[in-house]
This record gives sequence, structure tokens and C-alpha cells, in this order.
Amino acid sequence: MNEDSRYEAVRSRDARFDGAFFFAVSTTGIYCRPSCPATTPRRRNVAFFPTSAAAQGSGFRACRRCRPDAVPGSAEWNARADLVGRAMRLISEGVVDREGVRGLAARLGYSARQVQRQLNAELGAGPVALARAQRAHTARVLLQTTGLQAAEIAFAAGFASVRQFNDTIKEIYALTPSGLRAARPGKGTRFGPVAPPTTPGVLPLRLAFRGPYAARQLFDHLQRRAITGVEEVSGEPGARTYRRTLRLPHGTGIAEVDEAAGDGWLDCRLRLTELRDLTTASQRVRRLFDLDADPYAVAERLGADSVLARLVDGCPGLRSPGAPAPDELAVRAVLGQQVSVAAGRTLGGALVAAHGEPLPEPAGALTHLFPRIEDLAQATLTELGMPESRRATLRTLSSALADGTVVLDAGADRDEAERALLGLRGIGPWTAGYIRMRALGDPDVLLTGDAAVLAGMRRAGVPTAGLNERATSWRPWRSYAMHHFWNAPATEPANPRPTTTESTGP
Repeated sequence: MNEDSRYEAVRSRDARFDGAFFFAVSTTGIYCRPSCPATTPRRRNVAFFPTSAAAQGSGFRACRRCRPDAVPGSAEWNARADLVGRAMRLISEGVVDREGVRGLAARLGYSARQVQRQLNAELGAGPVALARAQRAHTARVLLQTTGLQAAEIAFAAGFASVRQFNDTIKEIYALTPSGLRAARPGKGTRFGPVAPPTTPGVLPLRLAFRGPYAARQLFDHLQRRAITGVEEVSGEPGARTYRRTLRLPHGTGIAEVDEAAGDGWLDCRLRLTELRDLTTASQRVRRLFDLDADPYAVAERLGADSVLARLVDGCPGLRSPGAPAPDELAVRAVLGQQVSVAAGRTLGGALVAAHGEPLPEPAGALTHLFPRIEDLAQATLTELGMPESRRATLRTLSSALADGTVVLDAGADRDEAERALLGLRGIGPWTAGYIRMRALGDPDVLLTGDAAVLAGMRRAGVPTAGLNERATSWRPWRSYAMHHFWNAPATEPANPRPTTTESTGP
């Protein structure tokens, strides 16, 4: 987009671009999301910014009407595999708050100066400013959804001092912390969080997304694979709730997400042993539910395929589920090799029962955290009843994850991670590609050897010959094409029961 097309998006209040860019008004000193309902400013008074941090760095404060800090993240950071994309994913995970700019740079394999220069050049803000904007958003959520004291919120959000917290809130929101708390939006408000919770210890969030959202397919996916003790899905289709345990940097957590979508958000509730983990927990849930996707861009590209277009039109807003814990997803992918989805789920439950870490207090059906990879690297795993070759693969993978031979964090180099996975005995192209798609959130993975994809293509009338060549036009959204084929309507007689992971879908 150029500045003229961005201004047209602002004039039409186009929510498709919320999070893709921000605009600021020189006469008011305020920056907004493109869909802000306020009167459209004159073009000569408008400036555009790629991030909220860049707008804040130029002296603009957040609009209290449209809450520009509560927009979905830009899908660009999921699609990009370069330094900036990797850095943005790590910053969203809270790495700068925990490890500083040097820690961020070390994870990326660059010097701190290089990272600073590249982010400033492309985004108009460095890692400290980007992390500061994220801390301010976390603080606003806590101010408006909890009864915590301001000092508690300051340190929970990652600020070094109460004074720094007060100064930042006043600069960004033009309100004191108490004033921002008093400006809490109502329960039915289009933007912003819900009203304060009635259950102590529960943080209610509205997890924003853009465009249509195919919640049924995603919840079906999670329900079929829910591992006993770590996950559960309750309720009837259309009104289900997904719950799972989370291992976080400072403690543990439980996330609950409702299937019924609001006006651009999913309702989520977090129970955290450490409030400092709020940013990390919310980002991991967002990644699992693929909430930063751009369904308009996906539909435009995939819909250009005359046959695939029928699937896109029939299931608008289909998402590509990620993973809240990349190491866990990798272990589960290996567990599911050469067995059905149901059998893989049973093996996962046995693994959790034998090696999972019990919660201090069970929360309904949730009783454990997924096992630590360090423990699995040393375990015999005989309780799984699998052949020794597959148990050896699990131990090899766990050891590689534990010692850093394979890195699957939010900022990992995807090509390098896939090469490292393929270098492990027992892991083939399908498993490595599947881990890349889900654990690393890559939107552009093509699983050419997946029998369920090929079956879906046949049902949709898409020729299976020459898949690689045909799929070139689907880039950079080939992962979404895979999910459309996995979810293709069964218009032909069912095939014989599959016997391999490649035949069972994601």
C-alpha cells in the first residue's frame, strides 16, 4: 500500500487494515487504528506508521475511543522470515523485558547494534520502544480488568519502577493510571476489554482478530487432539470452551477460550500464578488460534485458483492453528507418526500421566503440565508401548531441543530449524514440515506427501499431479491451502481407514 491507499482505508474505516498500519493526526496529537469511528481527518494532517511504537515515538498518544493498542497483530510478522519478522515475534513474547536487547540479539544471531538499526530503519522504532508499547498495553489491560494496585500492575507489566509506569501511561494515554482505570469501556463496547471479572484471580481478555473467523473448524481440530490432563474441550458445537495448561517463564497458567466469536474477538480467561506472564500467555494463545492472520489476503491469493476458490468461499476465515509451546508440538508430532489421530491422542495422554508435572491444584480435568523435554530426553518411555525405534526418535528429538541443536522458539530461523529436524534420525520431511507449520507458525508450508491433502484435492476436483507447480501460485499462504483440503467436504465415498500420520491430517 502507498499513503494514498492507506488514507482511503482510513476514510472507509476499513477494519481489514487494523494492525497493518496506524495513522496519526497532527492537529490532535492522537494516533488511531484505520477503523476508528471518529471523524476522518484531512489528508494533509495525517501521518502513517507501521507500528504503535513508532507513532508513540513521534509524540502521538493513543486514541481512547478506538484503542489502537488492542488491534490484532500484523500478519506480516508471521509471514516474514527475515530479521525484522523474527525480532517482532520474539518481542511479542516478552524477550526484551526478560533478557534485554542483548538477549534478543543473541537469540537472533546478530549484534544488538544491527538489530537496533534494522528495526529503526523499517519500523521507526527500536526494540526498547516496541517493548515499551507492549508493556503499556499490558498495563492498560490490568488497570481495566483487575482491582490490583497500581504498583502491582507496574511490575506485573514489566516496568522497572512505578515512576516509569506512571510516566509511560500519561505519555501514551494522556491519563494517569487512575484516570485510565476510570475510563474503562463498557461490556458491550466494540473496542477494548470486558468489564472487570467477578471471579478472583481470573483475567478476562478480548483477543482481537480481523475478518471472518472459522471457529468451528479450529475447535474441531483442537477437540480431536486434546490430550487428557493438559487440555479439554467442553460444551456443544457453537458454544464450546477450550481449556489448557501453560508452562510460562515465571510460573504456570490456565487459558480458557470460548468458541463463540464476538464482534471481532474471542473471549479468553487467564489464570496465572505470576501476573508477569500475562503478555507471554496472551501471545501464546493468540498463536494457537492464529488470531493475527489476514483472511482477506489469504482469500485473495487462494481464491485466484479457480477450483480452490470453491473451498475458500465455502469456509471463509479458515485458520492454520499454531502451538502455545513449540517443543510440546514437536514431541506430539513424533508421537503421532504412523498412527491415527485418536491413537496419537492416547499416546499423548499416557506420556503426560507418566512424565507430566502435576499442577499444585487440579482445575477440573486439567491436572498436569506437558512433560519437560529435559525429562523426556532421559526417559525409557516403555509405558507408551511403542517400538524402540520410535521411542529412540522421541529421546533424540528431546535431547536436540534441550541442548539447542534444534531451536523452535518464536524467533527461530525456519529454514535452519527444518534442516536441523531433518538431521535427526527418525524424522522425515512430513514431520519436519508439520512442525514448521504449527510450532513455528509458518503460513507457507506445503505437505506434498500428505494423503489426506491429496484426498481433499480429489474431493475438490483439484488435480493431484503437479502439486508443487500448481501450489506456487498459492504462496505465501500454502499452509491455509492445506487446511482447506483437510476440511474439504466429503462429497465422495470415504476412503479406507488411513494407517499413517500423513493420511490423518493435521
